Amino acid sequence: MNSKTYFLSLAFTTIVSLNLFAPCAYAQGGTKNLSLQEAIEKALRNNAGIRLAKLDQDIASANYKKTEAVFLPQVALSYTAMTTNEPLNSFGFKLEQRTITPNDFNPVLLNHPTSTQDYMAKLEVQQPLLNVDMLYIRKGAQKQTEVYQYKTQRTKEHLTFEVQKAYLQLQLAYNAVNVLEEALQNVQSVYTFTDNHFKQGLIQKSDLLNAQVQVTSVESNLNKAKSSISNASDGLSLLMGQPSGVVYKADPTEAKQVADTTLKITASRSDFMAMNKAIEASGLVIKSTQMSYLPKLNAFGNYQYNDSHLTGFGANSYFVGVQVSWDIFKGNKRKNTITIQKLERDKLSEELAQQKDQSQVELNKAYRGLSDARFEIDQDQAAITQATESLRILKNRYQQGLVNTTDVLMAETQLSQQKFALVQARFTLNLTGYYIQLLTSTTIK
Repeated sequence: MNSKTYFLSLAFTTIVSLNLFAPCAYAQGGTKNLSLQEAIEKALRNNAGIRLAKLDQDIASANYKKTEAVFLPQVALSYTAMTTNEPLNSFGFKLEQRTITPNDFNPVLLNHPTSTQDYMAKLEVQQPLLNVDMLYIRKGAQKQTEVYQYKTQRTKEHLTFEVQKAYLQLQLAYNAVNVLEEALQNVQSVYTFTDNHFKQGLIQKSDLLNAQVQVTSVESNLNKAKSSISNASDGLSLLMGQPSGVVYKADPTEAKQVADTTLKITASRSDFMAMNKAIEASGLVIKSTQMSYLPKLNAFGNYQYNDSHLTGFGANSYFVGVQVSWDIFKGNKRKNTITIQKLERDKLSEELAQQKDQSQVELNKAYRGLSDARFEIDQDQAAITQATESLRILKNRYQQGLVNTTDVLMAETQLSQQKFALVQARFTLNLTGYYIQLLTSTTIK
């Protein structure tokens, strides 16, 4: 995962950002409790990305099995019907049918044969004996199966992280609803107090209108926050391979992540291992091309029946042999092919080194983000305490007519903003912890 993806996932700074999709009805059909572990298990079992990764793995295994042709014979059966008046083949047909008579050596018949038929049933066998280059191709195909095994593992790790992030977003949506419901209750109490005093002629109408605007604004944000729960639930359903439309209830005590700040990037991470296996496979392909300079040893044979009648099997014969073939020079094609293959292998090595460096940068950034989130949580908690006390004092003074409505509403808004900031900071802390897990995961086979 690159830095862009990571920071996009953390750019969840306002609750309105939960509503990038069309609003959904909140809890029309009730809610369904969902634990984080259950969500992960369902995703690993039903997600389309996992199925595609396993299909790639199966394709690689099938390609490896295809290389069994290096050892196994190739057998072909054919039946051929032919007719000709060409002198050489007409005489040859009779030879194969073993029907030559002294009259067939008549020069007139030899030069001007009548139409001759031949029906041939043939069984052909080719048996590889020693093809060193193909042995290395087979080894390379085996390495490719390992590549896709590690890719499947990394796909599972990424999917687990995506489920963890989606679950945290669902928790954030519920926390936002709680904050807004509390804020709505507070501003409604302010509005009720203001309305009563306005009716008594103690407060100006502008104060009442300000309170009314605040109530409307909070109600609107609360409605959006409730819609965001459905949006987050649909996102989880997609990851789990489940139908959309189900509203999930997240356990507020789950998904809390305490990150280990001593974790490091390891070479045994599954995507690194996949790249290493790909490099090894490239080396075997190079070795195969180099071995193609060596002679090849193969056996061949056929057994056939020839007859002048369609259903006849009058004459049989066999033909067997062993062939040593050696491609001595192919116009520098192999030499240039080896050069290209080595460059491609070097490119893979450079990409692996770059990927490791990028991952280390991401880990360093994640640790700094973790520290920032912890500091922000402490600051937000202190700010909430201060904002709560400030609002209490202003409400008391407001009831005594010492401050205006705007001051109370601004204090209420400030308290809600600090509570929003706290839940977002906790979201960032937990998500960063899971991201560190993803960066430092280790695969042992």
